[in-house]
Amino acid sequence: MILVDSSVWIDYFNGTETLATLKLDGLLGVQPVCTGDLILAEVLQGFRQDEDYQAAKKLLCALPVHALLGTAMSLKAADNFRHLRKQGITIRKTIDTIIATYCIENQMPLLHSDKDFQAFQQFLGLQVV
Repeated sequence: MILVDSSVWIDYFNGTETLATLKLDGLLGVQPVCTGDLILAEVLQGFRQDEDYQAAKKLLCALPVHALLGTAMSLKAADNFRHLRKQGITIRKTIDTIIATYCIENQMPLLHSDKDFQAFQQFLGLQVV
Protein backbone atom coordinates (compact mmCIF):
# COMPACT_ATOMS: atom_id res chain seq x y z
CA MET A 1 0.00 0.00 0.00
CA ILE A 2 1.33 3.44 -0.96
CA LEU A 3 0.12 6.59 0.79
CA VAL A 4 -0.22 9.56 -1.55
CA ASP A 5 0.37 13.01 -0.07
CA SER A 6 -1.78 16.06 -0.78
CA SER A 7 1.14 17.66 -2.64
CA VAL A 8 0.68 15.02 -5.35
CA TRP A 9 -3.13 14.98 -5.31
CA ILE A 10 -3.32 18.76 -5.68
CA ASP A 11 -1.05 18.74 -8.72
CA TYR A 12 -2.92 15.73 -10.09
CA PHE A 13 -6.35 17.38 -9.85
CA ASN A 14 -4.95 20.65 -11.25
CA GLY A 15 -3.62 18.77 -14.27
CA THR A 16 -0.02 19.67 -13.44
CA GLU A 17 2.35 17.09 -14.87
CA THR A 18 5.19 16.26 -12.49
CA LEU A 19 7.24 13.15 -11.87
CA ALA A 20 4.99 12.41 -8.88
CA THR A 21 1.70 12.84 -10.79
CA LEU A 22 3.01 10.66 -13.61
CA LYS A 23 3.96 8.04 -11.03
CA LEU A 24 0.49 8.29 -9.45
CA ASP A 25 -1.14 7.92 -12.85
CA GLY A 26 0.85 4.74 -13.40
CA LEU A 27 -0.02 3.36 -9.95
CA LEU A 28 -3.79 3.92 -10.01
CA GLY A 29 -5.56 0.66 -10.78
CA VAL A 30 -2.24 -1.24 -10.78
CA GLN A 31 -0.93 -1.06 -7.20
CA PRO A 32 -2.78 -0.43 -3.94
CA VAL A 33 -2.88 3.33 -3.27
CA CYS A 34 -4.44 5.00 -0.25
CA THR A 35 -4.88 8.38 1.32
CA GLY A 36 -5.31 9.66 4.85
CA ASP A 37 -8.13 11.49 6.57
CA LEU A 38 -6.04 14.64 7.02
CA ILE A 39 -4.90 14.49 3.39
CA LEU A 40 -8.52 14.10 2.30
CA ALA A 41 -9.48 17.28 4.16
CA GLU A 42 -6.43 19.16 2.91
CA VAL A 43 -7.10 18.30 -0.75
CA LEU A 44 -10.86 18.70 -0.82
CA GLN A 45 -10.94 22.05 0.96
CA GLY A 46 -9.12 23.63 -1.97
CA PHE A 47 -11.79 23.06 -4.61
CA ARG A 48 -13.78 26.10 -5.68
CA GLN A 49 -16.22 24.46 -8.09
CA ASP A 50 -18.80 22.03 -6.67
CA GLU A 51 -18.57 19.61 -9.59
CA ASP A 52 -14.76 19.40 -9.29
CA TYR A 53 -15.11 18.89 -5.54
CA GLN A 54 -17.65 16.09 -6.04
CA ALA A 55 -15.51 14.33 -8.67
CA ALA A 56 -12.40 14.47 -6.49
CA LYS A 57 -14.35 13.38 -3.42
CA LYS A 58 -15.72 10.38 -5.30
CA LEU A 59 -12.25 9.34 -6.49
CA LEU A 60 -10.54 9.84 -3.14
CA CYS A 61 -13.28 8.14 -1.10
CA ALA A 62 -13.08 5.10 -3.38
CA LEU A 63 -9.56 4.55 -2.02
CA PRO A 64 -8.77 3.23 1.44
CA VAL A 65 -8.67 6.25 3.78
CA HIS A 66 -6.43 5.78 6.83
CA ALA A 67 -6.99 7.56 10.13
CA LEU A 68 -3.57 9.17 10.56
CA LEU A 69 -3.72 10.50 14.10
CA GLY A 70 -4.43 9.31 17.61
CA THR A 71 -2.72 9.77 20.95
CA ALA A 72 0.18 7.40 20.28
CA MET A 73 0.78 8.83 16.80
CA SER A 74 0.56 12.39 18.17
CA LEU A 75 3.29 11.65 20.68
CA LYS A 76 5.49 9.93 18.09
CA ALA A 77 5.01 12.85 15.65
CA ALA A 78 6.08 15.29 18.37
CA ASP A 79 9.15 13.13 19.04
CA ASN A 80 10.03 13.09 15.34
CA PHE A 81 9.57 16.86 14.99
CA ARG A 82 11.84 17.43 18.00
CA HIS A 83 14.42 14.96 16.67
CA LEU A 84 14.62 16.85 13.37
CA ARG A 85 14.73 20.22 15.11
CA LYS A 86 17.76 18.99 17.07
CA GLN A 87 19.35 18.31 13.67
CA GLY A 88 18.70 21.97 12.77
CA ILE A 89 15.66 21.16 10.62
CA THR A 90 12.27 22.74 11.26
CA ILE A 91 9.35 21.18 9.41
CA ARG A 92 6.99 23.87 8.13
CA LYS A 93 3.68 22.04 8.56
CA THR A 94 2.54 19.86 11.42
CA ILE A 95 0.42 17.80 9.03
CA ASP A 96 3.60 16.75 7.17
CA THR A 97 5.10 15.54 10.44
CA ILE A 98 1.95 13.50 11.11
CA ILE A 99 1.89 11.99 7.61
CA ALA A 100 5.59 11.11 7.66
CA THR A 101 5.34 9.63 11.14
CA TYR A 102 2.34 7.51 10.17
CA CYS A 103 4.21 6.16 7.15
CA ILE A 104 7.36 5.45 9.18
CA GLU A 105 5.48 3.68 11.95
CA ASN A 106 3.44 1.59 9.49
CA GLN A 107 6.33 0.96 7.09
CA MET A 108 4.25 2.47 4.30
CA PRO A 109 5.92 4.17 1.34
CA LEU A 110 4.91 7.77 0.65
CA LEU A 111 4.46 9.36 -2.75
CA HIS A 112 5.01 13.10 -2.37
CA SER A 113 6.41 16.21 -3.99
CA ASP A 114 7.09 18.21 -0.82
CA LYS A 115 10.65 18.96 0.26
CA ASP A 116 9.78 18.72 3.98
CA PHE A 117 9.59 14.93 3.65
CA GLN A 118 13.24 14.69 2.61
CA ALA A 119 14.40 15.17 6.20
CA PHE A 120 12.17 12.32 7.36
CA GLN A 121 13.70 10.12 4.68
CA GLN A 122 17.26 11.12 5.52
CA PHE A 123 17.09 11.03 9.32
CA LEU A 124 14.12 8.84 10.27
CA GLY A 125 13.86 6.17 7.58
CA LEU A 126 10.78 7.31 5.68
CA GLN A 127 10.33 5.18 2.57
CA VAL A 128 9.41 7.19 -0.52
CA VAL A 129 8.17 6.14 -3.93
